Amino acid sequence: MPEEEAIERAHEDEREGKSPSTQAGEFVREEMEHIREGEHGARSPEQAIAIGLSKARRAGVKLPPPKRGKERTKRQAKRDLAKGRTARRRKASTTRSRATKRALKRESRRSASKKALSRHAKRVARQRSALSRSAAAKKAARTRRRRR
Repeated sequence: MPEEEAIERAHEDEREGKSPSTQAGEFVREEMEHIREGEHGARSPEQAIAIGLSKARRAGVKLPPPKRGKERTKRQAKRDLAKGRTARRRKASTTRSRATKRALKRESRRSASKKALSRHAKRVARQRSALSRSAAAKKAARTRRRRR
């Protein structure tokens, strides 16, 4: 269950007209904090990010499923989105949430370290085309210029 603070920050981002991925970033950041504080672990930075994105979708952030991704990931993202749309929420089963928490507690805390996140960012950036990297850099420059 995401903290009120993360939900509030995401709502603020939405009011400011920021993209769904920016809104979801609040939940991912919260997840990283949880891991760093030792609340639980994660097998990899990817898993930590995935947990954050799932929580964001379930909290109502309109983040679409990934275009390029595993079929299972897309299906789960669709499910999370649907859960986020419904107003009525059933209380999570204690047995299930305890099992999830226990499994995550066994995982490493290193997955949220600066080094691990840096390695992950570099690897993911390498997988993108030069064109998309360039477009992202131009967009960032435009945003910075607009802020001044």
